[in-house]
Amino acid sequence: MAQSDSVTRGKGILEPYLARQRAMTANRLIPEKLREGRILDIGCGSYPYFLSHTSFKEKFAIDQLPPAVEGKEIAWHTLDLNSKPSIPFEESYFDVITMLAVAEHLNPASLVELYKEAYRVLRPGGRLIVTTPAARSDGLLKFMATVGLVSKEEIDEHVYAYTLPLLGWYFGRGGFGMDQVKFGTFEFGFNMWAMAER
Repeated sequence: MAQSDSVTRGKGILEPYLARQRAMTANRLIPEKLREGRILDIGCGSYPYFLSHTSFKEKFAIDQLPPAVEGKEIAWHTLDLNSKPSIPFEESYFDVITMLAVAEHLNPASLVELYKEAYRVLRPGGRLIVTTPAARSDGLLKFMATVGLVSKEEIDEHVYAYTLPLLGWYFGRGGFGMDQVKFGTFEFGFNMWAMAER
């Protein structure tokens, strides 16, 4: 896919920085041995910044919007995951699935189903990696959107705010064992990451 200067819909002075932080966080959680396989980035947006800045043998994307720039290196699937939270691939197809700044855009019932689907299509030893704003940052993000620091279009679509224990509960509902889940924060605790191994 050709590179684009955009990293999200809308405008926001901090959007490129935030996209880089999410990508760096996710990349740190992916061991080299998994990069020889397939990655699926769910909710990558029309500008798949992370997929363009990670190394994998095969790259796949799912988003409700089509890609802003056509290309051959990312296999794209346009789906509305709130209305149909399913992943159109066979069992054990992916080595890694990422959902970077996506969970907050999905209604909670769809998120449970999507985690079940992620568990189904991950191969044993594969990883699901999620980033999402911490619940405590909700008011700050809304303020930042009004002054143009982050994309108002993106923030206005936030459906739910999460805590680390709640993310763990969702992983458990999806079928992941709690002994296979790890959590952390970045950006001074205003954003969270969670990783579950199949």
